[in-house]
Amino acid sequence: ENIQFVVLGTGDKVYEDWFKGLAWRFPSKVSANIRFSNELAQRIYAASTVFLMPSNYEPCGIGQLIAMRYGSIPVVRETGGLKDTVTQFSNKTGEGTGYIFQNYNAHEMMYAVKRAIRECSTLEIWQKIVKNAMKADFSWKKSAQEYKELYEKLLAK
Repeated sequence: ENIQFVVLGTGDKVYEDWFKGLAWRFPSKVSANIRFSNELAQRIYAASTVFLMPSNYEPCGIGQLIAMRYGSIPVVRETGGLKDTVTQFSNKTGEGTGYIFQNYNAHEMMYAVKRAIRECSTLEIWQKIVKNAMKADFSWKKSAQEYKELYEKLLAK
């Protein structure tokens, strides 16, 4: 694909080495930053079009929230906080904030990534999903209102 891929962070040595190898083989396509850096993370969020977070397990997840605030569209696996915060984009309704794949496998992840790449090339579609993502509200004010409504509903019964 005609993309550039940036990875930031640390993990299992086998994966770190694999990403370093990709960066060495494809220096104009892959940037492997095997370290922790808040400053670089902010720059990546701000400069990226798509944010890939294929977590096997994610109890909360803030990366996708930061990405959406910057207008970087998340591609995530349907688990934990990722499932709670990213909604599947639909061309038909124009609703949704990202792209989701269900099973933890390369085939489904690649399908979601390719869909994001394809739709990114259609300006009208991409502007809609970016607007949706940037408008998403995960504030305590919204959560408190939802809790209040739930309690009122329970008390009414």
